[in-house]
Amino acid sequence: MDPHTKRNFKLILEYDGSNYHGWQRQKGALTVQEVLESRLEIMLNRPVSVRASGRTDAGVHALGQVVNFYARTRLEPEDFLNGLNSLLPSDIVVLDAQEMPDSFHACYSATSKVYEYRILNRPIPSALERNYSWHIPRRLDVESMRACLPVLLGEHDFRAFMASRSSVNSTVRTLLDAQIRLPDPEHIVFRFEATGFLRHMVRNLVGTLVEAGKGKRNPQDLTRVLASRDRSRAGMTAPARGLYLVRVHYGGTEANPHNTQGQMRETR
Repeated sequence: MDPHTKRNFKLILEYDGSNYHGWQRQKGALTVQEVLESRLEIMLNRPVSVRASGRTDAGVHALGQVVNFYARTRLEPEDFLNGLNSLLPSDIVVLDAQEMPDSFHACYSATSKVYEYRILNRPIPSALERNYSWHIPRRLDVESMRACLPVLLGEHDFRAFMASRSSVNSTVRTLLDAQIRLPDPEHIVFRFEATGFLRHMVRNLVGTLVEAGKGKRNPQDLTRVLASRDRSRAGMTAPARGLYLVRVHYGGTEANPHNTQGQMRETR
């Protein structure tokens, strides 16, 4: 392999966001991007800039974050997989590494992303899940929350569910799928797939749906919230600790460790 040829590498990451101020580099705060780039710099002996499928906020976790970077190197994907996992802290793991065509971009080549939000719904909190789910002691009415999901599906202006003071070119997004699963009597899992997400969009959707689960909202109310484009009309922002970036899709395939063959608007 010619070490002077620029090559494009894709990594799939799993990380526990509890100890990080999100994905993106920030002055004076430890982030996942900073840690990953510092380890790549050790391997390549030069600074490396990494692109991600989207930015995760402080405390948010990832099961399948996708990143790409360019490097002139003789190292192969397997070398990055093994080398990075020996250098990274235990709360960041590289699940897969591949060399991609030059045109591949972790964010702009994506067609959709999947997020999950996890709630522990029982009277007593959990010592083990305190950083990985939102504990709600009051029993939620799951069917009332499910009845609201069809209102959200399709293309809408989701400005009412965007974090205040966010700046984007458009607040229109297409929600492809929205589900609520009950893996056991104590847990509720929300699952959303969209072509792109606004900042805090999933957390604001969950906070609003939880109010439906408490009998405070119904599908007609969510229709009015969407139409208002007013953040103050929606519910609270659910805590970051329950949110997971699960999977990124590229051209109809899934960017996950089981299937990693491989255009998304501004996204989180």
